[in-house]
Amino acid sequence: MEPTCKVIRPTHTYEGKQGHTYVEGIAAQTTGAQALCMLTLTIPPGERTKAHMHENHETAIYVISGEAQMWYGDQLQEYCVVRAGEFLYIPAGTPHLPANNSAVEPCTAVIARTDPNEQESVTLLPELESLVPDPILY
Repeated sequence: MEPTCKVIRPTHTYEGKQGHTYVEGIAAQTTGAQALCMLTLTIPPGERTKAHMHENHETAIYVISGEAQMWYGDQLQEYCVVRAGEFLYIPAGTPHLPANNSAVEPCTAVIARTDPNEQESVTLLPELESLVPDPILY
């Protein structure tokens, strides 16, 4: 079949290995994409994802609302905060753990990755979980 343009109306969700619900968007399964995926994620107040990395795939994130904290690096020793209106780049193979330390506001983001089968490259890193402190809600 010849590739063609396709509108995706985001109505389907799925549970990711990382521990949250994603809204399906552009992926190999929805469009036949061969080199990227794009989806949305909302991290509820006071929650965090599981420590993980995406082997051989880069990630770009745009935060629509709220803010997220993220620990990253081989031992999650690095830290950053990304707020609404900001972009975040995660290199391929970089361990990371995003969190939402707000007590009331969800954090919603658009995520793009160079993996058209979005969950295939997810490698969970449970041995790193205890390196990140529990959220201090504000």
